[in-house]
Amino acid sequence: MHLARVPVLILSLVSIGCAADAPYRIEVSTILTGRGKQFYTQSRAALIPGPAPRVIVTTQETDPTGAHGYKDMFMVETSDLGRTWSSPLRIESLRRTRMPEGHDFVIGDVCPQWHAATQRVLATGKTFGFRGGTTEDRGFERVSYAVFDPRAHAWSGLRLLELPAADHEGKAFLEPNAGCHQRVDLPNGEILLPIRYRKDPKVRYYTTMVARCRFDGETLTYIEHGSEFMIRRERGLYEPSVTAFGGRYFLTMRADHSAFVARGQDGINYDPFAEWRFDDGTVLGSYNTQQHWLVQGGTLYLLYTRRGANNDHVMRHRAPIFMAEVDAERLVVRRATERIIFAEENADLGAGFAVLDVGEREKWIVTSEIPTKGSRDTNRVLLARLTW
Repeated sequence: MHLARVPVLILSLVSIGCAADAPYRIEVSTILTGRGKQFYTQSRAALIPGPAPRVIVTTQETDPTGAHGYKDMFMVETSDLGRTWSSPLRIESLRRTRMPEGHDFVIGDVCPQWHAATQRVLATGKTFGFRGGTTEDRGFERVSYAVFDPRAHAWSGLRLLELPAADHEGKAFLEPNAGCHQRVDLPNGEILLPIRYRKDPKVRYYTTMVARCRFDGETLTYIEHGSEFMIRRERGLYEPSVTAFGGRYFLTMRADHSAFVARGQDGINYDPFAEWRFDDGTVLGSYNTQQHWLVQGGTLYLLYTRRGANNDHVMRHRAPIFMAEVDAERLVVRRATERIIFAEENADLGAGFAVLDVGEREKWIVTSEIPTKGSRDTNRVLLARLTW
């Protein structure tokens, strides 16, 4: 597969003002624009290091007229660190496919990340199944992945992670998936992969765990997992993200009514979780939306959306996207450090976003707009470049 090297100029470049004491500068640009029934959502980036570093962004063609209208996967690329981008290229091996049984099957909520030990991009996520091509059936959800070989410039097809027959309680892993997460690659090449699944077929309480996996450049293999976290309300705990900081590991988890955090020593086993709060004791206000981590030097940051930002008109208050420092000892967000990374522009920004470590003093955050219905027939894939 060869990528057409058609330059796409950055459509907008906006410097967002920060307080005088903010240690970083934010610049927001547009990578890609979707129109009509071809929106681009669930967009995330991976850095391919080398003398001339490349960044690829995977994004999914989505019909915005219905929930989870996910179609084919696309990729765009930059070889000049975001000054220009290629035109979107459909990933043929990851097309939405009609199965012999009569349902559509496609990878989704994809999170690509460079795996240094194998010199591959490992993109993990979940599968979506649609009976008759139209009706989503969550029973088809599985932990899925695909592999990009930058030397051959080729993607594998959709692959599934095999899990054991039962978890620590002897319960089957029902509908497991690893979508919209953030993983950690260990120095020995092993992977800490956050996964959510159901234990009980009668209720949709998701359980969060982190699995230690092995990846040989082709196949992702489960080794073990640790803590199993769940709350018995709404949809439990899900869309987890993990990071390493200061010799420990930190796990953030989405719930329908709030957001939760835990800390551990080995990456798979964690102390009891707590509800996310500001350092003044008030609840953070992030709910029904993922959160992600950013580590810069000796500081741990959290990216999130929340209530209370003159954003009651935004679905699930999913804009603006904020970033703030985390007190890693108290496990609270330092309110005074909160900054807006992506401003609220009458669109959901929290349905799928991710952090990319570009260099010692530069981090990127990529997100996709889902405009409020009827507001406009275009959406943008946005890049926030943070420089210290």
